[in-house]
Amino acid sequence: MTVREQIDDFRNQKRIAVVGVSGEPHDFSRGLFREFCQRGYDMVPVNPKLNEVEGRTCYGRVQDVVPPVEGVLLMTSPAVTEQVVRDCAEAGIHRVWMYRAVGAGAVSPSAIEFCKTRDIHVVPGECPYMFFRETGFVHRAHGFLKRVTGSLPH
Repeated sequence: MTVREQIDDFRNQKRIAVVGVSGEPHDFSRGLFREFCQRGYDMVPVNPKLNEVEGRTCYGRVQDVVPPVEGVLLMTSPAVTEQVVRDCAEAGIHRVWMYRAVGAGAVSPSAIEFCKTRDIHVVPGECPYMFFRETGFVHRAHGFLKRVTGSLPH
């Protein structure tokens, strides 16, 4: 499956956990969480330091989420990503998106390899905003630049 096919497959799921969503309302991860919610997704926050996010129960680990999610968006450091993909395997989750806009983001080469060995489809980077229709100017510009340079998955 190509990266673009994995992105489309992930976006076709309706119940998604965001691991590492911030307690700060103005944080980028919260904005992305709200965007998914506004687009009709059943979003589940996961952060062991929080009890709720945007009025939704926040879980400490993906294994604790009931009913289970169909995919996990990681907004974590690469070191945390490595543990979370193991948690996903334990919970039977087969779709993971490791967020990245600039820098490493949540991407971890060893976590990607772990996913491949456990039949977990992984989007190794990219910002979900670039794949939404009618998104903000900055995200459209980011997507345009990636298209022009040939680095946007197609």
